[in-house]
Amino acid sequence: MGGRSKSGASKSPPGQRQLRVGERLRHVLADILRQGQLRDPVLSDAHLVTVTTVDIGPDLQHATAYVMPLGGHNADEIVKALNRASGYFRSEMAAQLELRYTPKVSFRIDNTFDEADHIDRLLRQEAVRRDVEKAEAEQEEQETSDDDQD
Repeated sequence: MGGRSKSGASKSPPGQRQLRVGERLRHVLADILRQGQLRDPVLSDAHLVTVTTVDIGPDLQHATAYVMPLGGHNADEIVKALNRASGYFRSEMAAQLELRYTPKVSFRIDNTFDEADHIDRLLRQEAVRRDVEKAEAEQEEQETSDDDQD
């Protein structure tokens, strides 16, 4: 997923604790945004921002929250404003989380919606659809011949 791609192929997948804490952070951040108590005028409609996922490092000290404003409008400005308010988010998270250290959070645009749309458009192309239908027909033919051999 391009919006969430990791640099370097040697990183291990997140552990169960990382996943659990990341999901808890996602809920807490969504609640903070829903409350709409942010002072930045760019974030006046922050309740319309979706926190799609939160990736957290193995030390639970740094987190990246992937967000998408409703309709994708002003996404760059909103992400910049969210990053400016990261101290506020950290203090609010500290009050709601039962962790020894509250992670430092940074925000990024989640591009997975764009990538999914791109893949969908590719799959709808006539040439691709023809290839898929041909592959399905070949697979059906193979299964039929396998059944005949049994």
